Amino acid sequence: MKQKRPSIKDIAKALNVSITTISFVLNGKGEERKISKEVIKKIEDYVEEINYTPNQVAQSLRTGESKILVFMVEDISNSFFANIARAIEDIAYKKGYKVLFCSNENNDKRSRELIRVFSERLVDGFIIIPSAGIRKEIEKLIKIGIPVVLGDRYFEDLPTHYVVIDNFQAAKAATQHLINNEFKKIAFITIDTPQNQMTDRFKGYSQAIEDAGLESIVLKLPFETINKKEGIASIETLLLKNNIDAVFFSTNYLTQFAFEIIKKINPDLVYNLGIITFDDNEFFKINNPSITAVAQPIEQIAKELMDIMFKILKSKDKNIPLIQKTLEASLQIRDSSKNLSTKNEA
Repeated sequence: MKQKRPSIKDIAKALNVSITTISFVLNGKGEERKISKEVIKKIEDYVEEINYTPNQVAQSLRTGESKILVFMVEDISNSFFANIARAIEDIAYKKGYKVLFCSNENNDKRSRELIRVFSERLVDGFIIIPSAGIRKEIEKLIKIGIPVVLGDRYFEDLPTHYVVIDNFQAAKAATQHLINNEFKKIAFITIDTPQNQMTDRFKGYSQAIEDAGLESIVLKLPFETINKKEGIASIETLLLKNNIDAVFFSTNYLTQFAFEIIKKINPDLVYNLGIITFDDNEFFKINNPSITAVAQPIEQIAKELMDIMFKILKSKDKNIPLIQKTLEASLQIRDSSKNLSTKNEA
């Protein structure tokens, strides 16, 4: 038979101390409340002796807060999201909060399940990198008063707090960099999705290509075909049949996926193509050739997301004027986007 979890009342009775005193000590406010060091030690020693752990759900119901936030991303193993998560965790910890991390795999069903599970556990707020079809779920969270901040992307017809970058301008500048280095047949490989971060990157590429009077060469891959035969075949066809001299990848995992294909076709091809990727990481810095990348300001993104979240949490009715931040990305220029004649000389 499972042993009953001891409660604060049980501890108070055993030590002949008030429940309020126990609560202050367990919450680290003993000294602040002028409780003697002897009483604090007595409580802490007894709690350790009986291996007491507080009932977080009951505590949440009593105080109205759990001190827990959820950060839901597309894929927590992706370096871009992992680095933001790490920065968010540090900021949260300093404020006395813990963060639960989860991946929705850009899948609406999984996103809905995760939102339901964490909502039932009374978390204090959600920072979400949303999949394309969960607008209603986000709207519902907002309506019932649960703080929500979106990152990386948002729903254009839903008023929400968000932090994004200027994807259009970043993609346009990256494409223009290739054009300035005399690449003429520049392909754009992206994910086939209506999400605005990807559509804006496509628009930025398209605008730069149109302004230069060049041919638009675009491959849109369904998310579920990444690392599958269909995706491999599509990239191989693009590379072999279009006589391209440069490729701009809309996200870092596409770049890493395509690199294996490029090397399989011809190991020398990576040196002869102009290459730019969105979202920088360590692999692109140390690869040979090193890869030019659009770098998002990770620390600033994390800070802005958390600043907005804490402003909502501090608001008594959780209702503050919309805060919508658009940040600037930077282009980290490396070997892969050098002018072809310069590459050949090297």
